[in-house]
Amino acid sequence: MPISAVDAIGPAFEHARQQLVRPFRASQWAKLGLVGLLAGEMSSGGGGCNPGSFQMPTHPNHSRHFLEAALPTVNPMLYASLIAVLVIAGFVLLVLFLYINSVMRFVLFDSVVAKECHIWQSWTRRQGPGQRFFLWQILLALASIVCLTILVGIPAAFAFLVGWLKAPKEHMIPLILGGMALFFVFLLFVVVQLVVHVMTKDFVVPQMALEEIGAIEGWRRLWPQIKREKGGYGAYIGMKIVMAIGAAIILGIVSAIVILLFLIPVGGLGAIAVIAGMTAGLTWNLYTITLAVVLGTIAIFALLYVISLISVPAVVFFPAYSIYFFASRYPALNALLHPAPPVMPPPPPDPPPLLPTPEPIG
Repeated sequence: MPISAVDAIGPAFEHARQQLVRPFRASQWAKLGLVGLLAGEMSSGGGGCNPGSFQMPTHPNHSRHFLEAALPTVNPMLYASLIAVLVIAGFVLLVLFLYINSVMRFVLFDSVVAKECHIWQSWTRRQGPGQRFFLWQILLALASIVCLTILVGIPAAFAFLVGWLKAPKEHMIPLILGGMALFFVFLLFVVVQLVVHVMTKDFVVPQMALEEIGAIEGWRRLWPQIKREKGGYGAYIGMKIVMAIGAAIILGIVSAIVILLFLIPVGGLGAIAVIAGMTAGLTWNLYTITLAVVLGTIAIFALLYVISLISVPAVVFFPAYSIYFFASRYPALNALLHPAPPVMPPPPPDPPPLLPTPEPIG
């Protein structure tokens, strides 16, 4: 019988407790932190802080003098070349990360179900489902771009054709009302996108992991269940939002403290590097700018990994919550989660009774 969204909380907590602290293993914790970061599971409830809201301590007078002295001498063609390189590299890294994210989603699924994280084994075994999920994410992103273009483009074209944009002061009321309507439509679009994303990773990915199907086929099977049990799945989404907010608040406070502690040595090293570069007479060129971007990227990834380590309980709990909720509705997952006990061989038959020894004659 399917369990409710509330009833799935207890087994998920117990599952996370057994996997993380019974016994505690630092190596497993570190692996789960990396998998959670690359699978994007931190967005489900962990690490609810924004590293961009903090600034590294610097020495403003020296660094500003260094920048003012160096930047004017940079060739404009260098800017154009650097921008082109960054755009191409950013696109390549985005596609690469999306592929890693797609496969890591299945690595995380395997790790939670088995209560054991083996990154390389799961990575090798899950290439097929990961590639199908990668294709789904690409198609979903393209569809979102097309829908968003239509959503914004049609109202903008209409306002331009009727002359509202040529004389905005004379059409303030329709522009304000139209902008408000467009905002709420855009908000609905974002909500639908988030729901599709959550339902896909929680209920379609398990089907893709256990059967040789794609995301579209998984949705074709899932949609009739959602229509039959709107209340159950709606309660699941509601409970997940509530728990995600609570987890984000708790982990966000802890992460903020850790980020401040992390930025103190990083900011000190950055200030030392700037002063050393200024003393050595370095200027901004293609090599120094590239080096700064690479080092900054490494520092950001290290910071995100630290936050992911803090968020490991949420990284394990939320997938476990979706697994226990969906297992009672998906027999293949339920059989994996609750394997049948091994069949004991029947006991050997009793030996035949011994015949009585005959009495000696005479």
